[in-house]
This record gives sequence, C-alpha cells and structure tokens, in this order.
Amino acid sequence: MRGFLASSIGVATAAALAALPLALSTPALAAPSQGAATAPVAPAGSTQSLPLAPLGPAADRSPGVPGMSTSPRLPETQGLPPREVKRFSLVGVVWDDVNTQLSGRVQVRTRAVATGTWSDWQDIETHNSEHAPDLDTRESGSGRVRGSTAPLWVGDSDGIEVRVQAEPGTGAPAPATRAGARLPSGMRIELVDPGATDPVTVVDAKNGASGTADEPEGDDKGDVVALPGMTMETAESSSVNVPLAALGAKEITALDKADSTADAVLASEGTLSAAARPYIGPRPRIVTRLGWGADESLREPGFVYTSTVKAAFVHHTASGNNYACKDAPAVLRSLYRYHVVSSGWRDLGYNFAVDKCGTVYEGRAGGVAKAVLGAHTMGFNTDSMGVAVLGTYTSTNPPAAAVKSVAQLTAWKLGLFNRDPRAKTTLKSGGGNRFKKGTSVKLNVISGHRDGFATECPGKLLYAQLPPTRTSSAKLQGRP
Repeated sequence: MRGFLASSIGVATAAALAALPLALSTPALAAPSQGAATAPVAPAGSTQSLPLAPLGPAADRSPGVPGMSTSPRLPETQGLPPREVKRFSLVGVVWDDVNTQLSGRVQVRTRAVATGTWSDWQDIETHNSEHAPDLDTRESGSGRVRGSTAPLWVGDSDGIEVRVQAEPGTGAPAPATRAGARLPSGMRIELVDPGATDPVTVVDAKNGASGTADEPEGDDKGDVVALPGMTMETAESSSVNVPLAALGAKEITALDKADSTADAVLASEGTLSAAARPYIGPRPRIVTRLGWGADESLREPGFVYTSTVKAAFVHHTASGNNYACKDAPAVLRSLYRYHVVSSGWRDLGYNFAVDKCGTVYEGRAGGVAKAVLGAHTMGFNTDSMGVAVLGTYTSTNPPAAAVKSVAQLTAWKLGLFNRDPRAKTTLKSGGGNRFKKGTSVKLNVISGHRDGFATECPGKLLYAQLPPTRTSSAKLQGRP
C-alpha cells in the first residue's frame, strides 16, 4: 500500500495579595502525606489530588465592639502551604460542580527536581469551561465531569505551594465589591506525572527503526487483533487508523498530494465523493497515540462520531511555553490524564495537537481521518474538529513551524470532507456563553475558539495568524 496505507478574570489588588503567604526564599516544606515521599517517575503516570484549605481570615474582622463588624469581610482565600510531594510536571485546580465558575486568581509555585529551587509565582488560567463536552451529551452528563482550570506545565517538580483568591464574578450586581467573594466547593490541586512513554514497543521486522509492524493476519470482519504485548485498548485505538498505517504504528507517514488522495480513496473504500478528491491536501506526518504514549486504559472504551467535519477550531492549551519539543509527548500525556482523570471527560478533548516545532499528534481516539466527536469548543463540538497548539499565545507569537503545520493538517483533514478553508459554514450551537442552544451560526471553516465561545483562546497572537492560515490551507488543497 502506498505509504502503508490565559488569562484570569480580573487581577487581585496588591493589598489583597500581600495578605497571602509569600516566601522569597526556599520555604521549609511540610511533611508529605503518607505515601507521598519523592519516588522515581511511575512508567504509567499518576495523579495526586490534594484538597485546598482556607488561607488567612475568611470571616468578618471586628476590632471594635464585640459582635459588631467595622470592616468589610475579606474575599475567601484557599491554598496549600509549601510541601514536598511525589514528582509531577503539570498542575491544575478542579472543584465539585462543573456549572460553578471560579472567579478569582489561581497561583502556584513549584520546586524543580533538577535544581531544588523554587519558581516564582505563576498564574493558572482560571476560565476553562469553554473547553468541555457539549451540554446534554452523554459525556457531559456522566456525573464525573468537574469544574477545572486550564492546566499548567511546570516541568519535573517535587514541591508545590498554592494560593487561590476569590473575586466577584462578572455577573455580580454593580454595588458588589471584592468583600465576601466566594470560591467553589471541593477545590483540589491536581499534580500530574506524565510517566514514561508507553512500554509497548512494536518494531517493523523489515524497516527496523520505523516503529511499525507488519499487519497481523486475521479475518476481514473488522475484528480487532492485538499484537503480542499490546493491550486490547491499544489495539482498538490503533486499528481505526488502518490502512493509513499498520496496526501498532507509532506514526502515520507524510504523503504528497497525489499519494494522499490515493490513500484517502483507498481508506474510504470508494465512498469518498468525487468532488472532494481534487482538493485533499498533502497529509502531514502524524504521531499516533501509541507514538506519544497514551495510556489507553484511562479513556472510555469505544468511540463517538459525528456525521461530518464542517469546521476546524484552532486552540492554544494555555499550559505555558516552558517546554522543549522533546517534552511535547510528555506534555500531551499530562493533558490527556488531566482531561480524563481530573476533569472527568471520556478522552483527551482535542482531536489533534501541534507542538512548537510543528509536529502533529493524534488527539482523541477514533481515527485521524474520521469525524470524531471531541470536547474542545463547548457548543460546537458536533461536526467539527479541534486543533490545539501546545502553549500560550496571548502575548507570545506562535512559532512559524506550528502555524505551518496547522495549515497542512487542515488542508488534509478538511479536504477529506470537501471543505474549503477560506469558506464559511453553518453550525448549530449546542449551548454556550455566546450563542444560545439551537442557534444556527455562520462561522469560518477555520475558526478560532473565541469565534464560538467568549474566551481569550487561542490567544490574540495565534488568532491573528488564522487569516493567512486559511489562504495557505486552501493553496495546499490546490484550490484556485
């Protein structure tokens, strides 16, 4: 077969922040909880979930007559004093009720394993509800979904300090002040260790280092057949990319436009429309879930599809830019674990991810060429795909390599469904803070997250790159 087929709502005042604990030098660490001593990285990854507790006074101060309040009640603050924990690389805060917004400022300090030094305070993007399953879907109604901040990549760490301060929500009445602002119940800090890459290693007997294997013999009824040493969950996830790549492949190879079209026709078993065939862009190299080390036992079994792909929503992960390209698989494993274990989603929210060097990664399981239902743009997950560029691009320019890969990926994937990247399309809102449920909304075929939801995502500097990306994507498809 050819190719073998970030920003927080509001900023706390300096006076209020001064009331919170701030250590300018390395603080003494609280003793870790039982079983929390530093230990080698677990191969399969892990999540530590630690409850936050009140920091400082949370009740009215009454310096005058007993029982009489003469000063306003302080906003609620919660956090975690500096403490030693098991190793982790990504952090986020979750809370019980997914329908409750965290209006406030979340900050963390972490201690690096390599140097033993503490970082400065870092802000975590608090508004993350726009990255979520659509309302009234089985995924959102599972009972496991929690409220959550965006995750933040901090690198290999073994110490944590947290502080969260409430602020009035944007919907508060005009006379409301910071006094008495409350935080959601059940807040916890999630410390995610990505672990090592998946221990399953499948090597092609002919090509050696390609990281693929010969297709196993089996019947032609679509039954999943696992290779030796491969779990059934991994085989299930890998099999939906056959014949684009062999079962057990760690990557799907890049193809030029002609070969990409031929493989797409083959994979579709002749169902690909004649109108779409001239406009399928060259397929980029895609690292599969096996390639970046996804623990397939975390996600829910099976896959959920929509009828087509009409639009691509571009995101940033708001997880920070402090990662090297070699660390991107670990960042992705951490995001995946945070979405599933901490936030309660069925799988990673995004359909694809792109790192700062331009490498494209398979996201939510179900097949890279198929219309897989994601959890990336609340209200518009149906009949769309989500592409997340790893990092934060509100005040940092996205790397040219990443922007180029977004154009290449959309040229190929949208081409499979005969979508012109320069065109408009209509999607029906599933409900959100910008469009009511049931509203028919005209959107760009390549849109930014903020086009469907009131959010800063994908960051204003990445968003500014979307117009030229549409042009580049259409050119790669060969459109006039």
